[in-house]
This record gives sequence, structure tokens and C-alpha cells, in this order.
Amino acid sequence: MIFAGCDVGSLTAKAVVLETNKDNINPVVISSELMGVRPLPEQSATEIMQRALDAINISFEDIDVCCSTGYGREEIPFADFNISEISCHAKGVYFTDPLVRAIIDIGGQDLKAIRIDDQGRLVDFKMNNRCAAGTGKFLEVSAQVLGISIEDLGPLSFKSRKNISVTGQCSIFAEMEVTRKLYSGIKKADLAAAINKAMALRISALAKKIVHGAPSCITGGVSKNIGVVANLEKILGMSFEKISFDPQMIGALGAALYAKEYFNTRLAKQEKRLA
Repeated sequence: MIFAGCDVGSLTAKAVVLETNKDNINPVVISSELMGVRPLPEQSATEIMQRALDAINISFEDIDVCCSTGYGREEIPFADFNISEISCHAKGVYFTDPLVRAIIDIGGQDLKAIRIDDQGRLVDFKMNNRCAAGTGKFLEVSAQVLGISIEDLGPLSFKSRKNISVTGQCSIFAEMEVTRKLYSGIKKADLAAAINKAMALRISALAKKIVHGAPSCITGGVSKNIGVVANLEKILGMSFEKISFDPQMIGALGAALYAKEYFNTRLAKQEKRLA
């Protein structure tokens, strides 16, 4: 059986394809792809899923069930149903690393802190989607001001030799502050360090009560910024678990797992009607 998950966010689109054995158990990831989003969610979804399917030489018709998630989840024409990204991240993390109990998901436009129980069920969550501060968009804009790629923000920050701060609580004001300090002669490495620390402080303010005392991990694109992660671990006084699947793809993985569950539930109902 073939099951697919498609996660269309504000900055990236992700697709994961699972295959199960003849008894429809033991799901294995057979393809996964990630790319920047296109102007419309359905364009992003179709292209990223096509890439994932092309990699394993199968077509859309070979998918038994597809689940969509993310901001564009309701606009994906080939999805059979959709699930919130909070539930999908919980499902994906528990599948890969069942000892994790708290998740900090840092996306392009929002920030979520999620608590799950020992069965992977959602216990509590907090979310900030009212401001870009504390999200990937803040890092993207800041990197543009510095004239570097967003991938370089983390490594560059470790070259800092001067402790400065970015105090703006709004991403727009923070951008203006970074621009002003750059023009005043402050080095890019020092500003990169300040940006990552400011980001970590905003994340910790929302997440600390959710992750307190729990084995935790970070998902989303910002999980790959080593500067933000290092600052966040220092602020929270903890070390994050290194999950065994690409943390930026975990929502799409969770969606594919929900697709498998959907198929099993539908099959069970059919068998009950025939009994």
C-alpha cells in the first residue's frame, strides 16, 4: 500500500511517501522532497508531490490515500482529507522518536509548542501566529538585511566576538534596528549572533511551560539554524533530542501516517458492513 503526506507551508512545501507491507503494517518512507513554495498552494502541492513520485517511478494513481497539512492544506486537489499541522507534527515525532514528549515547531509564519503523552496524543499546545517575530520569516528578512543566505545565519553567528542585542519586539522594528546597526559599522557576525539570540528569547517565552521537564525536540526549518538552537538550549537549560527524521519534513511524515490510519479505519468500516 502507498500513502502520501503533503505539507504546504508559508515558505516551503514538503511531500512524504510511505509504503507498507502486504498486511498494511510497518510503514517505511520510500520518498521525500522539499522545495520553496509557488504562488498558489495547489501549484506547490502538485509540483512537490510529483517530484516525490518521480523519484520512485510511480504516479498519483498509485497513491491509496493522501493527507494534506499546513497553511495550504484545504487547497490541495489530490488530497483525500486534511489534518492540522499540530496533530501531524505530534504524529510524525512520536513515530520516529516515541520518547519525545514536547515539540517546538518553528515555521515560516508561526511558532508552536506542543506537548504529547506516552501514546503520542496531544495534551497541550501554545501557538503564536499573530506576529512574524519568533518565526522563520523573521530570520529570512534579517538575513536579507545582512546580505547573506538564511542557511548562513547559524554558522556566521559562531564567529561573533562582540555581545550586542536586538531588542525590537516586532519583526518590522527589529529589521529596522538590524539595518541601523549594520550601517553603523557593527559586523555581520555580531548581528547574526544577536538575531539568533533574539529569536531564541521569543521562542522560549512561548514554549518554556510546555517543554519544561520533558524530553523535547525542535521541528520546522528553524531547527536547522544551529545558532538559534544553541541559544535556546542555553536559555531553557536543556538539550534537545536529535530526532531520526528530517525535522523540516516531520509534518508531511505525520500526514502520511494519518493517511495510513484513514485507510485502515475505512477498511474496517467496510468489513463491518459486510460481516
